[in-house]
Amino acid sequence: MQGRTTAARRAATPVSTTEVGGPLMASHGIVVNYPSTSSPAVPSIPASAYVIANANTGQVLAADDPHGKFGPASTMKVLTAITLIPRLNPNAMVLASQQAADTEPNDAGLIAGRKYKVSDLFTALLTISANDAAVALTQATGSFSKGMALINAEAHHLQAYDVVAKQPNGLPAAGQVESAYDEALIARQALAIPAFMKYDETLSAPFEIKPHDWETLNNQNWLLTQYPGGIGGKIGWTISSEATYIGLARRHGVTLIVTIMHCTALQEITSAVKLLNWGFAMNGKVKPVGVLVPPLATVTAAHHGKGARSVPASLAAQTSGSGSQPVYAIAGGILLAAALAGGALVIGRRRLAAARHRQLSARAAPPADSRAARHAGALSSRWSRLARTRSRPRWNSRRRSAWT
Repeated sequence: MQGRTTAARRAATPVSTTEVGGPLMASHGIVVNYPSTSSPAVPSIPASAYVIANANTGQVLAADDPHGKFGPASTMKVLTAITLIPRLNPNAMVLASQQAADTEPNDAGLIAGRKYKVSDLFTALLTISANDAAVALTQATGSFSKGMALINAEAHHLQAYDVVAKQPNGLPAAGQVESAYDEALIARQALAIPAFMKYDETLSAPFEIKPHDWETLNNQNWLLTQYPGGIGGKIGWTISSEATYIGLARRHGVTLIVTIMHCTALQEITSAVKLLNWGFAMNGKVKPVGVLVPPLATVTAAHHGKGARSVPASLAAQTSGSGSQPVYAIAGGILLAAALAGGALVIGRRRLAAARHRQLSARAAPPADSRAARHAGALSSRWSRLARTRSRPRWNSRRRSAWT
């Protein structure tokens, strides 16, 4: 049947408003328009939500519960990065606070009272998913609360209305959520920032914790080396969020974005590969089920007396004292901010460390057997810190995915 649409719906709270990206983006199940009955089906993956979209055109090729709200885990770091990269001088030095130094697990080992280069912190943020680097960079805006306000404002600027950011690193926080659709908007913006792509595609880089104490930052995202056309992405995982992933790939001038939420652990990148393969095969053949909306209009504003910069019009309206909120028409509908689901996220550090050590082995050389490395996950966080201090370069390569 021409124009066949699949909508395998799960039991969920009905959506009462028109969703950003088009009416089909309100679906709580799989939506895809096949050109014919013989078309290859979109792959089944062990995740609660996903989006596969063409970054060039903005067309959403297929989706599953695109506006469903889930914990983002470390994919939140992409939003943090695209917000702060344009605002921070890459050559500036940032003084690590006690809050940043105490952030665990999976940190770069920042030492309170020492200064670190902004560009090095962004590299740590996007290669090894350094949670302490996220805090240090956020505080570099002037304060942690100011940085978080900027991050949430950037989400609004991108029309990523499902986002509620509480922690810049994506570590669990009550009420912190993102959607697969909003992560696709964030990923599309990341593609437009050359500095982000440079940090994100770095395979390995040195990082100086203190004078004469160096570690090697090894990128966790094996899509970069194992998938033809892989150009970037971000891995995430916590117990409650399960695995999350943003993947970016380009072939023959076509750039695809895949975002995955609440996926079975260790399956997020292989699931992304399946969706990317389908997307490249069906791009231009399937009728899009939605569109990645563009960012809101920006206005020019003075920035600390050093010239002008572009800021979201909505943010400018807020700072000028306007109490009204603009309404934007997309795909023939009125955009309304979606209600954000809350709930505390529960962390089990020992179980989490074990799973992520297994995942690191799988990512390093998929699909090689990683059983020999699994015992490493049982090490306590105290031993992790001690071992990192005594033998940092060798140990870091084994511990990096403990909690992304």
